[in-house]
Order: sequence, then structure tokens, then C-alpha cells
Amino acid sequence: MKKLLNTLFVTTQGAYLSKEGECAVIKIDKVEKVRLPLHMLDGIICFGQITCSPFLMGHCAANGVTVTFLTEYGKFLCQVQGPTKGNILLRRAQYRQADNYLQSAMLARSFVIGKIGNSRVTLARALRDHPDKIDCEKMHYAQQLLAGCIKKLGNETDQERIRGIEGEAARIYFEVFDQCITSSDPLFCFNGRNRRPPVDRVNCLLSFLYTLVTHDIRSALESCGLDPAAGFLHKDRPGRPSLALDMLEEFRSYIADRMALSLINRGQIHANDFTVSATGAVLMKDDARKTLLTAYQKRKQDEIEHPFIREKMAVGLIWHMQAMLLARYIRGDIDMYPPFVWR
Repeated sequence: MKKLLNTLFVTTQGAYLSKEGECAVIKIDKVEKVRLPLHMLDGIICFGQITCSPFLMGHCAANGVTVTFLTEYGKFLCQVQGPTKGNILLRRAQYRQADNYLQSAMLARSFVIGKIGNSRVTLARALRDHPDKIDCEKMHYAQQLLAGCIKKLGNETDQERIRGIEGEAARIYFEVFDQCITSSDPLFCFNGRNRRPPVDRVNCLLSFLYTLVTHDIRSALESCGLDPAAGFLHKDRPGRPSLALDMLEEFRSYIADRMALSLINRGQIHANDFTVSATGAVLMKDDARKTLLTAYQKRKQDEIEHPFIREKMAVGLIWHMQAMLLARYIRGDIDMYPPFVWR
């Protein structure tokens, strides 16, 4: 099993990264601030005006350390990575299944089942933890509707029908998501998903976290030899990591939504940690982004028992395990792909 390594997040604007010996060195105004052994990293994520030396990027590409550049506010820009890993036979099998309507639908269905199952658990946790602060009747009803969506999926093999059920489940879930927010600050009011750009604080947090998890899933798929661009639920589009977005569906609620709720409900993130631009876009301030990144790294260190293989592992390795299970399914080593559903 892969060892969980660290991800280096660089958020200080104007920082310069270079390679010295076997270390990544971060300098600000030509003054060395941090020096980290490269063998301890599996990724470097740069936010905003960060520059990297060609030698560092070359070394990272050759040694499997993905270097990703995002805007200061988390929008994906580009990624530097080395030669494609894995064997061509696995990728050919993946492409054949992606082109096969029935097989593609079966995998799409698994991802959606994982998404809806974890959404139900998130609502159940809110009911358990805050029964005195939420509309329990409304939440129970939403849970029932989500259970109905899973039942509808059944043996569904129509891809458009599966996408329709996924959309219906997302609508049901986000209609009651505001009930999970126990902060009394009205600026954390949630009225449904919006993005590109997010126009409220909750959506700003969610979009940023989805970007982080997608990055990690993409790296996990690559490390298992799968092509993150060839998806089953999400259609092919140039530049889009469709398979990573497929697998993200299993982790949106379990990782990102719960973390956003935790940061808000525990008062780790405040309404004044955001700015609102003239266009209405809501942006996170630098300190809030650092708080979120620290919490995300800490969450990845938590240990859980994987519900399918029954082995304990760090949360940050779950998507690696799911990628391995997906590769085994595509190779024909197992009969079905088990979506990650936390109970």
C-alpha cells in the first residue's frame, strides 16, 4: 500500500521554490524560509504568484511529485507531471470500458451510489449532533428521498437516467444543507450551490475544498496507472479530469462538505475571513486559506477502517485505495467496483 506523504502548499505571494541537493527550498525576498526533503512530498500546490525553478520542476516530474499551479483563490491553472505511469494494457481496458455504454453506465452508477450514500450519512450526522438546532422532520424527509434515489438507481443502465438521478439527489441534499450549519452568523446562510465564481462564503469554502480533493484523486488515479481524463459519469472534455471528477462524487460529502461545516460550526472560519469583489464574487483571505489547508492536512492524517477491505488506513489514502480497486475491476480481478460509502 502506498505510504501517505505530505503535500506542500505554498500560499505566500512572491515565493520562489528551488532545488538544493535533495530538498525543496522556499525563499521569500531572497531569504530562505523553509527547506523540505523532496522524498517526503507527493505533491506541491502553488497558489497565485509563485515561481518554481526548472530544476525543481524537472526533479519533481522525474520522481512522481506533482507540481500544481492554482490561482490565489484555488482555481486550477496547470500541472507539471512526469511520464505517464502504469501499463498500457490497463489504460486500453479503461478506454474500452469507457466506450462501452453498458459498462460505463455500471461504473457511473457506482460513483453516484457512493455520492448519495455519503450525503445521507452527512445529514444523519447533523441530526445526531445537533437535533436541537435543526428541523429534524425536514432532514428525515430528505434522507428518505435520498434513499429513494439510491433505490431508483437499482440496476439502472441508462446513463442519462443515472445522471438525472444524481442531479435530483444533489438538489435534495443541498436544499437542506443549510440545516447542517449551526453558526448564527447570517453571512453563512446557504441557498444552494453556485460557483465560477462562488457568491457566498459557504460555496467559496466548498469549491475550494472540491479543488483540493480533485487534485489528490487525480494524483491517486495516475499513480495506479489510470487515465484521469477518461471518465464514466462525466463525459470527455479537453482538459477535464473526468475520471477524477467521477471519483470526487464519492468524497464530496465525506471530506469536503463535512470539513466546511466543521470549520464554520466550530468557529475556525469567520464571516470576516472573506472579501466580496465588485462583481459579487466571494474570496477567501490568506489567513483563512491557511487555516483551511492546515485542517485539510490534519484530516488526511486521521485513521479510519476502510468499509470494503476492512483495513485501517489514513483518510488521505482512501482515494488511493479506491483507485486501486477501480484498476482491479477494470482488469477483471474483481466482479464489481465498490464505491466508498462511510457508515
